[in-house]
Amino acid sequence: MFLSFVEVDVYMRWLRSFIAILLRGFLMGTADTIPGVSGGTMALITGIYERLVHSISKISFKFLKPLFRGDLRSFTRLAREEIDFELFIPLLTGIGMAVLTVSRIISFMITYYAAYTYAFFLGLILASAYLVFNKIDGFSLKNLVSSIIGFIFAFLFVGLNPIQANHTLPVIFISGMVAICAMILPGISGAFMLLLLNQYEYMLGALIRFSILDIIAFIVGAVIGIISFSRFLDYLLRNHESMTMAFLVGLMIGTLRLPYSKMSIIQSTPSLIPAVIIAILGFFIVFLIEKKFHYIEY
Repeated sequence: MFLSFVEVDVYMRWLRSFIAILLRGFLMGTADTIPGVSGGTMALITGIYERLVHSISKISFKFLKPLFRGDLRSFTRLAREEIDFELFIPLLTGIGMAVLTVSRIISFMITYYAAYTYAFFLGLILASAYLVFNKIDGFSLKNLVSSIIGFIFAFLFVGLNPIQANHTLPVIFISGMVAICAMILPGISGAFMLLLLNQYEYMLGALIRFSILDIIAFIVGAVIGIISFSRFLDYLLRNHESMTMAFLVGLMIGTLRLPYSKMSIIQSTPSLIPAVIIAILGFFIVFLIEKKFHYIEY
């Protein structure tokens, strides 16, 4: 049975939207595998950040009540009302694809070409901060103060030494809450948060060992953290957008301390020149990504 022109057009629109969000998810997942770079940054420069935050903040789990009563029809209806499946399915698919593939490449580059890799990250972050700065509607003292606060917070944050925390379930639960909130904030890396909390290597081991209790504690903490924090972010973006964007710019500039400190291991001038070129390359790649996604509907 052949599809009508209208049905074909609807399907093609859906497919374009699915691919566009999938690519955004892939970029977010790629960023999340980079120490010091946040998936929230990629969400912001590809134009999906506000929709993502708002969609997460809408989830209240009221759709679970009919499920306990065996009312599948009401469960399905409420789930569709609460959850933006058209966003989350391709986005999470893209993130998962990136984590499974790009993470190995990033790990190799950081191990053998750390200085040049972090030079590339520095260019990415700097360009992202500039693009977000352009989204701020006008200059004001409040925006300036907000940027300075964000900068100081991030600058001090990335200079912290890891906390010697234990690996009990309450600590893992809190780590999940904190890490997921960091992932949604442009400029703050969730992986870096886990490193600071002394949980990064332990949770990687828990995944390999398939330690059910540890994984469940982390996931529950992450779910509670991201839903609670996204509501706060959604409120700020809807009521104080310019100040929030200014704060995010400050965050991103402050986190430049991390790639800069990693680049400082380059001592010789011949090695410094390629690093600068790579940083410039990273800078312009962000502009290319922003330009391409500016014209891709989702």
